[in-house]
Amino acid sequence: MKFFFRTLIFSLLALNVYAQDVDSVTFAHIKWEKEKIAKKTLLFTTHVKDSSLFSSNQYISFVEVKDHRKAPGFFIGYDQKKLIETSVFGKQYKAISALNGTFFDIKNGGSVDFIKVNDTIINPNRLEKNNNRALHQKAALVINNYHLAIKKWDGSQEWESNLTDQNIMLSGPLLLLDSEKEKMDSVPFNKLRHPRSAIGIKPNGSVLLLTVDGRQENSAGVSLFELTKIMKWLGCSSAINLDGGGSTTLWVDGIGENGVVNHPSDNKKWDHEGERKVANVIFIKSKAKQ
Repeated sequence: MKFFFRTLIFSLLALNVYAQDVDSVTFAHIKWEKEKIAKKTLLFTTHVKDSSLFSSNQYISFVEVKDHRKAPGFFIGYDQKKLIETSVFGKQYKAISALNGTFFDIKNGGSVDFIKVNDTIINPNRLEKNNNRALHQKAALVINNYHLAIKKWDGSQEWESNLTDQNIMLSGPLLLLDSEKEKMDSVPFNKLRHPRSAIGIKPNGSVLLLTVDGRQENSAGVSLFELTKIMKWLGCSSAINLDGGGSTTLWVDGIGENGVVNHPSDNKKWDHEGERKVANVIFIKSKAKQ
């Protein structure tokens, strides 16, 4: 009997490792559509249609900005109360590309996570009823002199207020930091598949603005555990989750009819029209035009 259970456990472990290997191999052989959208900036898209990635169909798109003095710079766009489509934010700021940002109050507008722009606090954290931080308030995107970085909450109550960075957007959960996977609980938000948005940084300083579509037959979406794998497979050493679900939108100036690259899910159609209005975005723009 002991031999039977040992054999069963070994077989299950072997199958799990095999499944992981299959996904990583599948991802390594994905064919990407690639298009230059600005200096040192490329748009990548792919559509896995044969249910071969995480046993599902997936549509993934990302903008990669090289770490180079001629590359565009990073900025935070926002409205304190009004909700606006990511594409409208992008056009408003005359951006090259924009990605939906952090979590917000759908009913009343405004970010529920701390945002600071040009050393001015735009929105404070809205803590949970028990006065604890939400999962998306334990990491931050920071931007100084057009350069983007990711930081981890140090456990202190006034952490974000004490940061000296010029521009700060709290979000999360943190997926990767310095090539190490962050520990995540198996709560529904983390383990269920949804459309997802994320930002990753490679060891060479290149930055990825990424979306994975979901809630569609053409793209199932991913869990945060699967999203972490994608960011790692793309070469990121650090990565952070942003607001996802119906908010997930990647916009690029001049692409298609409205600039929306992915397939936002709010209209429940496989098109580029289903944007959800959001409170803030991360966008890129030529530093020379500032």
